[in-house]
Amino acid sequence: MPNDPNKVKVGAGILYIGPVGVAEPNDLTTPWATVDPDWLAFGYTEEGHTFNSEPNFEAIEVAEELEPIRYEQTAVANSLELAAAQMTVTNLGYAFNGGTVTTISGTVVSFEPPALGDVTRLAIGWESNDGEERWVFRKCIQTGNVAIARRKAPNKATIPMVYRLEKPGAGIAPYRSVLETA
Repeated sequence: MPNDPNKVKVGAGILYIGPVGVAEPNDLTTPWATVDPDWLAFGYTEEGHTFNSEPNFEAIEVAEELEPIRYEQTAVANSLELAAAQMTVTNLGYAFNGGTVTTISGTVVSFEPPALGDVTRLAIGWESNDGEERWVFRKCIQTGNVAIARRKAPNKATIPMVYRLEKPGAGIAPYRSVLETA
């Protein structure tokens, strides 16, 4: 592969949230809301997001050799980390895997987390600002600690989240990327 400075990726993008099973983009141009109106823009984050894929390999050993004769993959853990920069009941719902929002009066609402075990899984999408990359994480559950720090300005309160990817179904990969190769 020749050196191509255009394939060195920098910059931000936009996160989207949808229900598990939402229609996925098959190109780099169709707007997410056109692909499926259930895709909603997530909003601002503290520092974007980080996708992690952590494979686990175990050594196969035999008595006749000092080194493993090979390694076999036994698991993989995929996750997506981010911190929402907007303090909204919607983002609290994402952080707590659901919950109940009640209108108190006008624009004043309250949020209560879901009952233990009553969680909602989500699909998460991302599109780069240059329009050359899209990712869909098909079935995610927020498993991270929610620690909202309140400090004086210029620090802001954020809602940290760590989504773990689950297998969405038989024969379906937990995530998919669509990339520009030209």
